[in-house]
Amino acid sequence: MAYTLSEIVARLGGELRGDDCLVERLAPLEDAKTGEISFLANAKFRRQLETTAASALIMSPKLAEETGYGGPLILTDDPYLYFARVATLFHPAPPARPGIHASAVVGEGGRIDSSSEIGANVSIGRDVTIGQRCRILPGVVIGDGVVIGDDVTLHPNVTVYHGCLIGSRVGIHSGTVIGADGFGLAWARDHWFKIPQTGRVVIEDDVEVGANTTVDRGAMADTIIRKGAKIDNLVQIAHNVQIGEHTAIAGCVGIAGSTKIGAYCTVGGAAMFVGHIEVTDRTHIGGGTLVSKSIKKPDNYASSYPLSTMKEWLPNAVHLRHLDDLVKRVKELEREIKTLKDSKEQNND
Repeated sequence: MAYTLSEIVARLGGELRGDDCLVERLAPLEDAKTGEISFLANAKFRRQLETTAASALIMSPKLAEETGYGGPLILTDDPYLYFARVATLFHPAPPARPGIHASAVVGEGGRIDSSSEIGANVSIGRDVTIGQRCRILPGVVIGDGVVIGDDVTLHPNVTVYHGCLIGSRVGIHSGTVIGADGFGLAWARDHWFKIPQTGRVVIEDDVEVGANTTVDRGAMADTIIRKGAKIDNLVQIAHNVQIGEHTAIAGCVGIAGSTKIGAYCTVGGAAMFVGHIEVTDRTHIGGGTLVSKSIKKPDNYASSYPLSTMKEWLPNAVHLRHLDDLVKRVKELEREIKTLKDSKEQNND
Protein backbone atom coordinates (compact mmCIF):
# COMPACT_ATOMS: atom_id res chain seq x y z
CA MET A 1 0.00 0.00 0.00
CA ALA A 2 1.06 3.58 -0.60
CA TYR A 3 -0.45 6.83 0.61
CA THR A 4 0.35 10.49 0.15
CA LEU A 5 0.81 12.49 3.33
CA SER A 6 -2.34 14.44 2.52
CA GLU A 7 -4.31 11.17 2.27
CA ILE A 8 -2.98 10.06 5.67
CA VAL A 9 -3.93 13.41 7.24
CA ALA A 10 -7.38 13.22 5.65
CA ARG A 11 -7.92 9.80 7.25
CA LEU A 12 -6.20 10.26 10.62
CA GLY A 13 -6.08 14.01 11.27
CA GLY A 14 -2.96 16.01 12.10
CA GLU A 15 -1.38 18.85 10.17
CA LEU A 16 0.70 18.52 7.02
CA ARG A 17 3.73 20.82 6.89
CA GLY A 18 5.96 21.00 3.85
CA ASP A 19 5.61 19.26 0.50
CA ASP A 20 3.17 16.43 0.00
CA CYS A 21 4.79 13.14 -0.98
CA LEU A 22 4.04 9.45 -1.41
CA VAL A 23 5.11 6.96 1.29
CA GLU A 24 4.93 3.19 0.95
CA ARG A 25 5.79 1.91 4.41
CA LEU A 26 6.95 2.77 7.95
CA ALA A 27 10.49 2.36 9.22
CA PRO A 28 12.59 3.18 12.32
CA LEU A 29 14.09 6.66 12.19
CA GLU A 30 17.70 5.47 11.92
CA ASP A 31 16.92 2.94 9.14
CA ALA A 32 14.30 4.81 7.11
CA LYS A 33 14.88 5.29 3.39
CA THR A 34 13.29 7.23 0.56
CA GLY A 35 9.62 6.34 0.25
CA GLU A 36 9.30 5.58 3.96
CA ILE A 37 7.78 7.50 6.86
CA SER A 38 9.06 7.47 10.44
CA PHE A 39 8.42 9.36 13.68
CA LEU A 40 10.24 11.22 16.44
CA ALA A 41 8.49 11.12 19.82
CA ASN A 42 11.44 11.63 22.16
CA ALA A 43 13.96 14.47 21.99
CA LYS A 44 16.83 12.18 23.01
CA PHE A 45 16.76 10.64 19.52
CA ARG A 46 16.92 14.00 17.71
CA ARG A 47 20.48 13.35 16.45
CA GLN A 48 19.07 10.66 14.16
CA LEU A 49 17.41 13.47 12.18
CA GLU A 50 20.86 14.32 10.80
CA THR A 51 21.25 10.93 9.09
CA THR A 52 17.74 9.68 8.39
CA ALA A 53 16.72 9.31 4.76
CA ALA A 54 12.99 9.14 5.52
CA SER A 55 10.77 10.93 3.04
CA ALA A 56 8.57 12.26 5.86
CA LEU A 57 8.31 12.30 9.64
CA ILE A 58 5.60 12.34 12.28
CA MET A 59 6.45 14.81 15.06
CA SER A 60 4.88 17.07 17.68
CA PRO A 61 4.76 20.82 16.95
CA LYS A 62 7.06 21.43 19.92
CA LEU A 63 9.75 19.00 18.70
CA ALA A 64 9.45 20.34 15.15
CA GLU A 65 10.15 23.84 16.44
CA GLU A 66 13.03 22.71 18.68
CA THR A 67 14.75 20.66 15.99
CA GLY A 68 14.08 22.97 13.07
CA TYR A 69 13.55 19.94 10.83
CA GLY A 70 12.83 21.15 7.29
CA GLY A 71 11.50 18.03 5.59
CA PRO A 72 7.87 17.05 5.07
CA LEU A 73 6.10 16.59 8.40
CA ILE A 74 2.83 15.42 9.86
CA LEU A 75 2.35 17.35 13.10
CA THR A 76 0.37 15.80 15.94
CA ASP A 77 0.33 16.12 19.72
CA ASP A 78 1.06 12.38 20.21
CA PRO A 79 3.49 11.14 17.53
CA TYR A 80 3.72 7.61 18.95
CA LEU A 81 -0.05 7.10 18.91
CA TYR A 82 -0.23 8.59 15.41
CA PHE A 83 2.53 6.21 14.29
CA ALA A 84 0.49 3.30 15.64
CA ARG A 85 -2.52 4.44 13.64
CA VAL A 86 -0.45 4.84 10.48
CA ALA A 87 0.93 1.33 11.04
CA THR A 88 -2.63 0.03 11.19
CA LEU A 89 -3.42 1.91 8.00
CA PHE A 90 -0.50 0.23 6.20
CA HIS A 91 -1.10 -3.18 7.77
CA PRO A 92 -4.83 -3.73 8.27
CA ALA A 93 -5.97 -6.99 9.83
CA PRO A 94 -6.83 -9.61 7.21
CA PRO A 95 -10.56 -9.87 6.64
CA ALA A 96 -12.43 -13.09 7.25
CA ARG A 97 -12.81 -15.38 4.25
CA PRO A 98 -16.33 -16.70 4.76
CA GLY A 99 -16.83 -20.43 4.87
CA ILE A 100 -16.16 -23.59 6.84
CA HIS A 101 -13.15 -25.72 5.82
CA ALA A 102 -13.97 -29.27 4.81
CA SER A 103 -11.80 -30.68 7.62
CA ALA A 104 -13.50 -28.65 10.38
CA VAL A 105 -15.91 -30.39 12.75
CA VAL A 106 -18.97 -28.52 13.99
CA GLY A 107 -21.20 -29.96 16.72
CA GLU A 108 -24.97 -29.99 16.77
CA GLY A 109 -26.85 -26.79 17.50
CA GLY A 110 -24.04 -24.51 16.35
CA ARG A 111 -24.89 -21.02 15.12
CA ILE A 112 -22.05 -19.72 12.96
CA ASP A 113 -22.62 -16.53 10.99
CA SER A 114 -22.11 -17.02 7.27
CA SER A 115 -19.59 -14.16 7.14
CA SER A 116 -17.14 -15.94 9.46
CA GLU A 117 -14.14 -18.06 8.53
CA ILE A 118 -13.63 -21.52 10.07
CA GLY A 119 -10.18 -22.87 9.23
CA ALA A 120 -8.71 -26.32 8.72
CA ASN A 121 -8.96 -28.88 11.52
CA VAL A 122 -11.02 -26.61 13.75
CA SER A 123 -13.17 -28.44 16.30
CA ILE A 124 -16.34 -26.72 17.46
CA GLY A 125 -18.53 -28.29 20.13
CA ARG A 126 -22.29 -28.37 20.52
CA ASP A 127 -24.46 -25.25 20.85
CA VAL A 128 -21.65 -22.82 20.02
CA THR A 129 -22.49 -19.31 18.80
CA ILE A 130 -20.00 -17.43 16.57
CA GLY A 131 -20.82 -13.91 15.38
CA GLN A 132 -20.07 -11.97 12.22
CA ARG A 133 -16.71 -11.70 10.42
CA CYS A 134 -14.83 -13.91 12.90
CA ARG A 135 -11.61 -15.70 11.95
CA ILE A 136 -11.28 -19.09 13.64
CA LEU A 137 -7.90 -20.23 12.34
CA PRO A 138 -6.49 -23.77 11.91
CA GLY A 139 -6.37 -26.09 14.89
CA VAL A 140 -8.61 -24.05 17.19
CA VAL A 141 -10.73 -26.05 19.65
CA ILE A 142 -13.96 -24.54 20.98
CA GLY A 143 -15.92 -26.37 23.68
CA ASP A 144 -19.65 -26.80 24.08
CA GLY A 145 -21.82 -23.77 24.73
CA VAL A 146 -19.18 -21.12 23.98
CA VAL A 147 -20.48 -17.75 22.79
CA ILE A 148 -18.23 -15.56 20.60
CA GLY A 149 -19.13 -12.04 19.42
CA ASP A 150 -18.33 -10.25 16.15
CA ASP A 151 -14.92 -9.59 14.54
CA VAL A 152 -13.06 -12.02 16.80
CA THR A 153 -9.80 -13.67 15.75
CA LEU A 154 -8.71 -16.92 17.38
CA HIS A 155 -5.21 -17.69 16.10
CA PRO A 156 -4.02 -21.24 15.40
CA ASN A 157 -4.27 -23.78 18.22
CA VAL A 158 -6.19 -21.62 20.68
CA THR A 159 -8.38 -23.66 23.04
CA VAL A 160 -11.59 -22.27 24.53
CA TYR A 161 -13.19 -24.59 27.08
CA HIS A 162 -16.93 -25.11 27.47
CA GLY A 163 -19.28 -22.32 28.48
CA CYS A 164 -16.87 -19.39 28.10
CA LEU A 165 -18.04 -16.04 26.77
CA ILE A 166 -15.94 -13.91 24.39
CA GLY A 167 -17.07 -10.43 23.35
CA SER A 168 -16.55 -8.58 20.07
CA ARG A 169 -13.25 -7.45 18.48
CA VAL A 170 -11.23 -9.80 20.67
CA GLY A 171 -7.90 -11.24 19.53
CA ILE A 172 -6.45 -14.38 21.15
CA HIS A 173 -3.04 -15.59 20.00
CA SER A 174 -1.68 -19.06 19.35
CA GLY A 175 -1.41 -21.62 22.12
CA THR A 176 -3.55 -19.73 24.62
CA VAL A 177 -5.99 -21.69 26.76
CA ILE A 178 -9.19 -20.02 27.93
CA GLY A 179 -11.26 -21.70 30.63
CA ALA A 180 -9.10 -24.56 31.91
CA ASP A 181 -9.84 -25.62 35.49
CA GLY A 182 -8.61 -23.37 38.25
CA PHE A 183 -6.22 -24.84 40.83
CA GLY A 184 -8.92 -25.66 43.37
CA LEU A 185 -8.02 -28.42 45.82
CA ALA A 186 -9.05 -29.45 49.35
CA TRP A 187 -6.72 -31.48 51.59
CA ALA A 188 -8.39 -34.75 52.59
CA ARG A 189 -5.95 -35.89 55.34
CA ASP A 190 -3.74 -37.95 53.04
CA HIS A 191 -4.51 -36.70 49.53
CA TRP A 192 -5.81 -33.72 47.55
CA PHE A 193 -9.52 -33.66 46.64
CA LYS A 194 -10.26 -31.73 43.45
CA ILE A 195 -12.94 -29.02 43.72
CA PRO A 196 -15.12 -28.78 40.60
CA GLN A 197 -14.57 -25.50 38.77
CA THR A 198 -18.07 -24.48 37.75
CA GLY A 199 -17.57 -20.83 36.75
CA ARG A 200 -16.71 -19.49 33.33
CA VAL A 201 -14.22 -17.13 31.73
CA VAL A 202 -15.84 -13.93 30.49
CA ILE A 203 -13.77 -11.80 28.10
CA GLU A 204 -15.37 -8.47 27.23
CA ASP A 205 -15.05 -6.42 24.03
CA ASP A 206 -11.74 -5.18 22.56
CA VAL A 207 -9.48 -7.43 24.64
CA GLU A 208 -6.26 -8.91 23.27
CA VAL A 209 -4.59 -11.95 24.82
CA GLY A 210 -1.04 -12.94 23.84
CA ALA A 211 0.40 -16.33 22.92
CA ASN A 212 0.61 -19.21 25.41
CA THR A 213 -1.33 -17.37 28.10
CA THR A 214 -3.70 -19.26 30.39
CA VAL A 215 -6.93 -17.88 31.82
CA ASP A 216 -8.53 -20.30 34.28
CA ARG A 217 -12.28 -20.61 34.72
CA GLY A 218 -13.84 -19.56 38.01
CA ALA A 219 -14.38 -21.96 40.87
CA MET A 220 -18.00 -20.86 41.29
CA ALA A 221 -18.15 -17.24 40.07
CA ASP A 222 -16.55 -16.17 36.76
CA THR A 223 -13.03 -15.11 35.87
CA ILE A 224 -13.51 -11.76 34.10
CA ILE A 225 -11.31 -9.69 31.78
CA ARG A 226 -12.98 -6.33 31.27
CA LYS A 227 -13.21 -4.42 27.99
CA GLY A 228 -10.07 -3.04 26.38
CA ALA A 229 -7.62 -4.97 28.59
CA LYS A 230 -4.38 -6.11 26.93
CA ILE A 231 -2.64 -9.28 28.12
CA ASP A 232 0.84 -10.22 26.87
CA ASN A 233 2.35 -13.67 26.24
CA LEU A 234 2.92 -16.31 28.93
CA VAL A 235 0.66 -14.78 31.56
CA GLN A 236 -1.11 -16.96 34.15
CA ILE A 237 -4.51 -15.70 35.29
CA ALA A 238 -6.00 -17.93 37.97
CA HIS A 239 -9.62 -18.68 38.87
CA ASN A 240 -11.95 -15.85 39.88
CA VAL A 241 -9.43 -13.14 38.95
CA GLN A 242 -10.87 -9.89 37.64
CA ILE A 243 -8.88 -7.60 35.33
CA GLY A 244 -10.22 -4.04 34.98
CA GLU A 245 -10.95 -2.05 31.83
CA HIS A 246 -7.97 -0.99 29.70
CA THR A 247 -5.40 -2.54 32.03
CA ALA A 248 -2.21 -3.75 30.30
CA ILE A 249 -0.25 -6.73 31.63
CA ALA A 250 3.20 -7.63 30.28
CA GLY A 251 4.66 -11.10 29.77
CA CYS A 252 5.32 -13.77 32.40
CA VAL A 253 3.05 -12.20 35.04
CA GLY A 254 1.39 -14.60 37.48
CA ILE A 255 -1.90 -13.66 39.17
CA ALA A 256 -3.17 -15.96 41.92
CA GLY A 257 -6.83 -16.73 42.49
CA SER A 258 -9.50 -14.17 43.41
CA THR A 259 -7.22 -11.18 42.84
CA LYS A 260 -8.94 -8.06 41.54
CA ILE A 261 -6.90 -5.60 39.47
CA GLY A 262 -8.56 -2.29 38.70
CA ALA A 263 -8.99 -0.26 35.53
CA TYR A 264 -6.23 1.61 33.66
CA CYS A 265 -3.44 -0.23 35.50
CA THR A 266 -0.12 -1.34 34.01
CA VAL A 267 1.79 -4.40 35.18
CA GLY A 268 5.44 -4.95 34.24
CA GLY A 269 6.85 -8.29 33.14
CA ALA A 270 7.27 -11.13 35.66
CA ALA A 271 5.32 -9.37 38.41
CA MET A 272 3.61 -11.76 40.82
CA PHE A 273 0.35 -11.33 42.72
CA VAL A 274 -0.70 -13.36 45.76
CA GLY A 275 -4.36 -14.35 45.89
CA HIS A 276 -7.39 -12.62 47.41
CA ILE A 277 -6.07 -9.05 47.16
CA GLU A 278 -7.34 -5.93 45.39
CA VAL A 279 -5.39 -3.37 43.38
CA THR A 280 -7.05 -0.01 42.86
CA ASP A 281 -7.53 1.75 39.52
CA ARG A 282 -4.60 3.52 37.80
CA THR A 283 -1.92 1.62 39.70
CA HIS A 284 1.41 0.90 38.00
CA ILE A 285 3.41 -2.17 39.01
CA GLY A 286 7.08 -2.43 38.01
CA GLY A 287 8.60 -5.51 36.41
CA GLY A 288 9.52 -8.33 38.79
CA THR A 289 7.47 -6.89 41.66
CA LEU A 290 5.88 -9.19 44.25
CA VAL A 291 2.47 -7.77 45.15
CA SER A 292 1.79 -9.38 48.51
CA LYS A 293 -1.03 -7.17 49.81
CA SER A 294 -3.88 -5.02 48.56
CA ILE A 295 -3.08 -1.61 47.06
CA LYS A 296 -5.64 1.06 47.89
CA LYS A 297 -3.79 4.17 46.71
CA PRO A 298 -2.88 4.60 43.02
CA ASP A 299 0.85 5.14 42.51
CA ASN A 300 3.94 3.53 40.97
CA TYR A 301 5.01 0.43 42.93
CA ALA A 302 8.15 -1.71 42.64
CA SER A 303 9.95 -4.20 44.86
CA SER A 304 12.71 -5.66 42.71
CA TYR A 305 16.38 -5.29 43.67
CA PRO A 306 18.71 -3.55 41.23
CA LEU A 307 21.16 -5.70 39.33
CA SER A 308 24.54 -6.19 41.04
CA THR A 309 27.57 -8.42 40.78
CA MET A 310 27.67 -11.65 42.77
CA LYS A 311 30.48 -10.15 44.86
CA GLU A 312 28.24 -7.23 45.83
CA TRP A 313 25.12 -9.32 46.27
CA LEU A 314 26.50 -11.99 48.64
CA PRO A 315 27.39 -9.72 51.60
CA ASN A 316 24.07 -7.90 51.24
CA ALA A 317 22.24 -11.23 51.34
CA VAL A 318 24.11 -12.17 54.52
CA HIS A 319 23.08 -8.88 56.14
CA LEU A 320 19.46 -9.44 55.17
CA ARG A 321 19.47 -12.78 57.02
CA HIS A 322 20.31 -10.89 60.23
CA LEU A 323 18.00 -7.94 59.59
CA ASP A 324 15.54 -8.91 62.34
CA ASP A 325 18.33 -9.10 64.92
CA LEU A 326 19.63 -5.71 63.79
CA VAL A 327 16.17 -4.16 64.17
CA LYS A 328 15.89 -5.51 67.71
CA ARG A 329 19.31 -4.13 68.60
CA VAL A 330 18.42 -0.70 67.19
CA LYS A 331 15.22 -0.64 69.25
CA GLU A 332 17.18 -1.55 72.38
CA LEU A 333 19.66 1.25 71.68
CA GLU A 334 16.81 3.70 71.16
CA ARG A 335 15.33 2.74 74.52
CA GLU A 336 18.71 3.15 76.23
CA ILE A 337 19.24 6.57 74.62
CA LYS A 338 15.78 7.65 75.71
CA THR A 339 16.48 6.50 79.27
CA LEU A 340 19.74 8.46 79.33
CA LYS A 341 18.02 11.59 77.94
CA ASP A 342 15.24 11.34 80.50
CA SER A 343 17.79 10.91 83.30
CA LYS A 344 19.80 13.90 82.09
CA GLU A 345 16.67 16.09 81.95
CA GLN A 346 15.76 15.10 85.53
CA ASN A 347 19.24 15.94 86.78
CA ASN A 348 19.07 19.33 85.04
CA ASP A 349 15.80 20.03 86.82
